[in-house]
Amino acid sequence: MLALGLVSISISAILVRYATSAPGLALATWRTTFAALLLAPVALPRIKPDLSRFTRRDWLLIVAGGVFLGFHFIAWIESLYHTSVASASVLVTTSPLFIAVSGFIVLRERLTVRTVGAILVAVAGAVLIGLGDAGDETFPNASWGNTLALLASLLVSGYLLIGRAVRQRVSFLAYLFPLYTVAALTILVVALVTGTELVQPWPILGLCLAMAVFPQLMGHGSFNYAVKFLPAALLGLLSLLEPIIGAGLAYMLFDEVPGPLALVGMVVVLASVAVVFAPRLRRT
Repeated sequence: MLALGLVSISISAILVRYATSAPGLALATWRTTFAALLLAPVALPRIKPDLSRFTRRDWLLIVAGGVFLGFHFIAWIESLYHTSVASASVLVTTSPLFIAVSGFIVLRERLTVRTVGAILVAVAGAVLIGLGDAGDETFPNASWGNTLALLASLLVSGYLLIGRAVRQRVSFLAYLFPLYTVAALTILVVALVTGTELVQPWPILGLCLAMAVFPQLMGHGSFNYAVKFLPAALLGLLSLLEPIIGAGLAYMLFDEVPGPLALVGMVVVLASVAVVFAPRLRRT
């Protein structure tokens, strides 16, 4: 299941790249809408007792998490219009570093020397990716795309922190279905306010449906299922395979080859994230 999930998540960027004839906001709208609709018949018959026990705090946190997740999808998908699959995929995996910083600022959690060092190294790696992408004529706005990918990572960190708090008291489906619904509504509102063309031909809608089924439901779903049986730190380390698989597919399908400096930066960023996960894995 994890192997299938990893491949499913890794093709997210590839599916977006095939659909770039449509606006990014349209892709994000249909992807999250399809995911919520597909989840509805499974979730609704099972979650009514849980929903009735939700406190006001639970609802506020789920709405906040859904808004974070919605803007994450907006930033992530849009980043792929401006930078390479490899750069975007690597930068969006930096969420554990953002979570560590957020835990220090909000929860006053202590940062170890190892974590601080990893954060500084990751920043250096991100700079190398930016410098390496700066000379890529294929993506003249790569710096903007890389910034959006980092923003997507920051936003998903907020969503994960909220989820960690809510899931202590709330069942998986009772949390996931409202979360996906709020995310879809958030993106829809942004699309309507910005005047985005949402009516798209069937090939684009088919790609959006594939994004909902594979990366969103099967990909993230397999990780959420596996966390019951495997350490979260191990799953975090396995998730670092996502940008490697994605970059390999982008090379085969689109002939995207990052420059040497960008490649070094990607290795540095992935290594720094792995350093953060490794001590947690040893404690489990």
